[in-house]
Amino acid sequence: MNKATKMKFITGLVITGIVLIMTIWGIIKTPYDPCEMNASAKYAGMSIKHLFGCDQFGRDIFSRVLVGVRETMFISACVVLIGVFFGTIFGTVTGYYGGWLDEILMRLNDAVLAFPSILLALVVIGLFGGGKYQLIAALGIAFVPSFARIVRGEVLKIRNLDYINAVKLYGASDARIIVVHILPNLKTVLLSSIVIGFNNAVLAEAGMSYLGMGVAPPDPALGRMLSEAQAFIFTTPRIALFPGLVIVLMILGFSLLGDTVGK
Repeated sequence: MNKATKMKFITGLVITGIVLIMTIWGIIKTPYDPCEMNASAKYAGMSIKHLFGCDQFGRDIFSRVLVGVRETMFISACVVLIGVFFGTIFGTVTGYYGGWLDEILMRLNDAVLAFPSILLALVVIGLFGGGKYQLIAALGIAFVPSFARIVRGEVLKIRNLDYINAVKLYGASDARIIVVHILPNLKTVLLSSIVIGFNNAVLAEAGMSYLGMGVAPPDPALGRMLSEAQAFIFTTPRIALFPGLVIVLMILGFSLLGDTVGK
């Protein structure tokens, strides 16, 4: 890792660390109830009492951002977990066995991959309704093909290596070869893909929340906070500034880590 790459990694680590601290803070306890309205605090400015001020309903923006970060991290983690789990299964099976199974599954994979993840998620949510868990399922399905293609490519490189052929000659089963000798060799590329996937999941969740899908009101979501703040962008810009800034930090942090992990 050269000096420039190391600097990118450290910067990404620091930014991601800040986001994780906010996530943990949002899990433990927020300064105020993020949904509590206070007419006397409407448009209140930044202060010790309200670090980010209050919105048009008198709700504490800092508390809402903390909960929004928590929800975004939870949804993104679940989406990536679904994508990695099923993508690894499909990619490993198709890459190892090849033949007609590879042709059928990868053509289906390519068909799903041809749709943008947000568009595919919109179709799924349109069929089954909106909500946090519906969004997780929709984005998780949309993320499976990209992980499957990455894993398949790596398995194709590994399956005909000399040590794999030697293990086959010793009579090892396919299951043992896959679990013991192939999957451990995928950890580097999977780690990098997971970080990049997490970055994409954050962006997708924010976009879906902006469109009003995902975490149900009145619970806060960063994307929906941006959407609600549009009407006040010129009069009270900080209502949109802080949730937008946090989204940028999350994406920047994971992007920097994704560019450097495994290098």
